[in-house]
Amino acid sequence: MTWTPSTPPPAIPSSSFALSYPAPHILLVTITREKAMNSIPSFAHWEADDVFRWFDDEPDLRVAIITGAGTRSFCAGQDLIEQGHIKGGKASSSDRALATHPASGFAGVSRRVGKKPVLAAVNGWALGGGFEIVLNCDMVVAAPTAKFGLPEALRGLYAAAGGLPRIVRNVGIPLASEIAMTGRQLTAEEALRFNLINRIAQSQATVVSEAVELAQKIAALSPDAVIVTRAGLREAWETASVEGAARVTSEQYGAKLMKGDNIRIGLAAFAQKKQPKWVPSKL
Repeated sequence: MTWTPSTPPPAIPSSSFALSYPAPHILLVTITREKAMNSIPSFAHWEADDVFRWFDDEPDLRVAIITGAGTRSFCAGQDLIEQGHIKGGKASSSDRALATHPASGFAGVSRRVGKKPVLAAVNGWALGGGFEIVLNCDMVVAAPTAKFGLPEALRGLYAAAGGLPRIVRNVGIPLASEIAMTGRQLTAEEALRFNLINRIAQSQATVVSEAVELAQKIAALSPDAVIVTRAGLREAWETASVEGAARVTSEQYGAKLMKGDNIRIGLAAFAQKKQPKWVPSKL
C-alpha cells in the first residue's frame, strides 16, 4: 500500500512541481519543468511556499526532499524568458505583482526558516536560484555529474534569493567572490571538498534513492528532537554566536521538548530495549 499523509497537499495550478511519498513520513518535491532545465516561473515560487508551509504543519511528515525531473538539470534558476518580459514591461500587472519571491525565497526554500529538514537531491545543473535552493537545504546528495554556480552577473542580475551571504558563510569570501563574480562553476567533487554537499551519489540514477535513505535515518528519530536539533544548528549558522544560539534554542524549545510525548517514548523504549514508536510532533 502506498503511504500518504493524513491531510491533502495544496494545489499546484502551474504543474511546476510534483509531490510524492517515497517512504513513510517523507515528502519528495520534484521540479517538473524538464524542457526548461527546471527553471521556475515567478508564480510557482508562491505555490512552493504553500507546499513547504503545509509540510511543516502536516503531522505525518518529518523530512522533505527536493529534486529536478530528468537527468540534465536540478534547477537552472529563474525562468529568464519570463523575467525579460516582466522587466521589459510586456507582462500584465498581475504577473509583475508575482515577480517577487515569498519570504521563504526561491522555490519556497532558499530563505526558508521552517521547522522540519529539507534535503536536496541534485540530479544535474544547480545554477542561480537552483544553487540558492541547495545552499539553504539541511543536507545535500549530488549526482556525480552535478554542477553548481551563480551565473546571475553574466545576465545583468545578482543572486538575490539569499545565496550570497550563505555561500560566504559556508566557503569564505575569496571562493564565494570567485563563484559569484566570475561565473565559476563547481563540480560535485569540488562542492564536496568545500563542504557544500554531504555526499556524491553512486550514479545519477541513484541520487534520489540515496537521498531517501538519508531522509529515512532522520525520519526514524524523534520528530521533536529533530525539530529542536535543527533549530539549534540553524540559530548558530544565522547568528554565529555559540552561546547565543544555545541560549535561544533552550529558551524556545527546551521546556516544550521535556514536556512532550516523544521524550517519554524514547526513554521508555531505551529502558525496555525496544524500538520507539514516535507520535507526531506538537512543537
